[in-house]
Amino acid sequence: MKKFVLSMMLACFALAGYSQDILGKWVTESGDAHVEIYEQGGKLNGKIVWLQKGPETKDTHNPDEKLRSRKLMGVNILSGLQKKKDKWEGGRIYNPKNGKDYKCAIWPDGDKLKVRGYIGFLYETQTWTRK
Repeated sequence: MKKFVLSMMLACFALAGYSQDILGKWVTESGDAHVEIYEQGGKLNGKIVWLQKGPETKDTHNPDEKLRSRKLMGVNILSGLQKKKDKWEGGRIYNPKNGKDYKCAIWPDGDKLKVRGYIGFLYETQTWTRK
């Protein structure tokens, strides 16, 4: 049992160490939002922490009518990303500009962050810069 607990602790430390280069605040490719990427439960998420249009900007394109009046500030647009080789995958990205969410993968590229959204075999990749 002690070996199991020790193994789990070492795995958590390794996971936390590798994610350090992705954690923090990032400026989206368009420059109109800042997203803070954080770890929770061994998965990465990212929430909006700044908007060019201001903190009162609403989620007007959300397909759920009940959510259209919520403020975008603090909304998780990245969720559930898990480490797989040199990328974080298996999560989702929400695009508040059209109210849709997509499968997602992110990975560091030097001092930049590549953010890729997928629809089937089609994808779009953005480059985010560290804040």
